[in-house]
Amino acid sequence: LALNPWDVVLCVSGTVISCENAIVVVVIFYTPAFRAPTFLLIGSLATADLLAGLGLILHFAFVYLAPSEAVSLLTVGLLVTSFTASVSSLLTITIDRYLSLYSALTYYSERTVTRTHIMLILTWGASICYGLLPVLGWNCLQEPSACSVVRPLTRSHLALLSVSLLAVFAVMLQLYVQICRLVCRHAQQIAVQRHFLASSHDVTTHKGIATLAVILGTFASCWLPLAVYALLGDARSPPLYTYAALLPAAHNSLLNPVIYAFRNPEIQKVLWAVCCGCCSSAPPCRSRSPSDV
Repeated sequence: LALNPWDVVLCVSGTVISCENAIVVVVIFYTPAFRAPTFLLIGSLATADLLAGLGLILHFAFVYLAPSEAVSLLTVGLLVTSFTASVSSLLTITIDRYLSLYSALTYYSERTVTRTHIMLILTWGASICYGLLPVLGWNCLQEPSACSVVRPLTRSHLALLSVSLLAVFAVMLQLYVQICRLVCRHAQQIAVQRHFLASSHDVTTHKGIATLAVILGTFASCWLPLAVYALLGDARSPPLYTYAALLPAAHNSLLNPVIYAFRNPEIQKVLWAVCCGCCSSAPPCRSRSPSDV
């Protein structure tokens, strides 16, 4: 096959995604303090994105180095599983954030850990089922007319994924609106109790809205183009449109560690300590507090 520049871009993106999320997985796995539900969910997201990056690399390698329909189905199944798990992990993180505010008094109980494990089992169980569908026969290799814009997925399979994605976005939007309301209400109550100025409440409100806009804006800009195009396009659509919709979706796995992991003060402390330990020849590192970040 002639080398497609879009495939090269996806492969390079997969390499960067794999390296970036591997750092998050290693930090969470080897840090005993990161066993709280929040970090387990971030670790699930990073694992899903790591597998997505590896899937992009393997897909490129097998398409151009060892083309095989059977192997192609396996790599596509891996990509479907990993991207579905990534989106589902984003939903579980949203649910966890909402519950941590809605039931703050009971959030740190044993029930929270059990609930987190159940959400992880459901997330990965559903994702694996979605990924196994092409391998188990729900593909268009024997019937090219049934192919979607993403071969070898059928139009019905891709439509199911797109509708599920739109439903996840709708739930996330609703939950984050509720989160924003709770944060604003708590900030107002604290400001009244401690006789803070109204400007401090406004600052907290603006920060909450800005965070909400970044999270939902990133998710929408990365995934909604593919979801809409998958419902409207078919196998006769130009491949350029498919790559243009796939690339932002893949880059969501590139942005997730930045939004959910590297901005976390505790993870920043561990990464900073590792950098200080590796750079022994450098000047002594100054410890950083969350306010420095």
